[in-house]
Amino acid sequence: MNNFFVILAAGKSKRFNNKMAKQFYNYKNKEIIDHSIKKSLDSKLFKKIIIVTNNLNYFKKKRYPKLIKVIKGGKERYNSSLNALKFIKKYKPKNVFIHDAARPNFSIKLLKNITKNLKKNKAVVPIVRSKDSIKYKIKNQIFNLNKNNSILTQTPQAFRFKDIFNLALNQKKEFADEATLFINKNYKIKFISGENQNSKITYLSDIKSSKTYYGIGFDLHRLIKNKKLYLGGIKIPFHSGLKGHSDGDVILHAIIDAILGATRKKDIGTYFPNTKKFKNIRSPKMLKPIIENLNNSNFFINNLDINLICEQPKVSKYRDKIINSISKLTKLNKDLINLKGKTVEKLGLIGNEKAMACEVIVSITKYD
Repeated sequence: MNNFFVILAAGKSKRFNNKMAKQFYNYKNKEIIDHSIKKSLDSKLFKKIIIVTNNLNYFKKKRYPKLIKVIKGGKERYNSSLNALKFIKKYKPKNVFIHDAARPNFSIKLLKNITKNLKKNKAVVPIVRSKDSIKYKIKNQIFNLNKNNSILTQTPQAFRFKDIFNLALNQKKEFADEATLFINKNYKIKFISGENQNSKITYLSDIKSSKTYYGIGFDLHRLIKNKKLYLGGIKIPFHSGLKGHSDGDVILHAIIDAILGATRKKDIGTYFPNTKKFKNIRSPKMLKPIIENLNNSNFFINNLDINLICEQPKVSKYRDKIINSISKLTKLNKDLINLKGKTVEKLGLIGNEKAMACEVIVSITKYD
């Protein structure tokens, strides 16, 4: 294994419009550059990993394995790239991968695919097709470009070291990426399928800022004769129903409280007090405005985990029907809803079939 991985992270991020250079901006719980560092390490494909930066002080605080080297960057991207190539020359590398730190979402699978194709090629570059119509301008005229014949190059781009080193050393003008050097000399490049998620972060708006919250809901009601039993919004055949100001549906009540908890909106009693207005209200009618408010506030539910605590009826018998009902009421894919039945080993009111309880954990995400 004589592969070297170069991460270019010396840019000033002028278009990112933030005091912090984008490569050090927090994204998915890590600095953007740390995603590339971790994946290159985890792949176990590289003898050395070279970070090229103009913020050496930032990296002095970091503790990296010995195979990671941090070097000074240049004024422009192509200067930084050449600095890296000159630095690793002493190690006599066979291949070098050159990657933009602003692309944190590539996969290790892509690294392996590039490595595989590099065995029989001097240059391997991942590409994707444009999803947009493309125009170009010459003076005052606008022309259409056939997007089917257009490709968008990504990084990491991989090369036999000797070839890319000689091309970069003799290049006196700025170049957009290393593939440009091969193209300018009509050298063959092996283009492989890139990854749509491997887009370059240029603007702050390119990062969909999201936050995830969690809520816990709990409800308990006594069972009484001569009342219908509702669980998860559907009627369940049983000898008793749940006593309450509403229909007593412990599952939907716990779901409501869990959502209210995750959104920091107090509790179910705040919105549905024991007043004449809500006497005998069905729980789906209570859940509906909670879900509408959730959607209107740019939240969406990631998943629901539900524990129904009772001796009877057996949850397994009605699980699918209850999940289907909750799915319709919440507009959540039924595969994201889990319902478990729990007993209390005949203990207390629940064990004596005089009460039922339910607890729910919900995960929700908000996008700006």
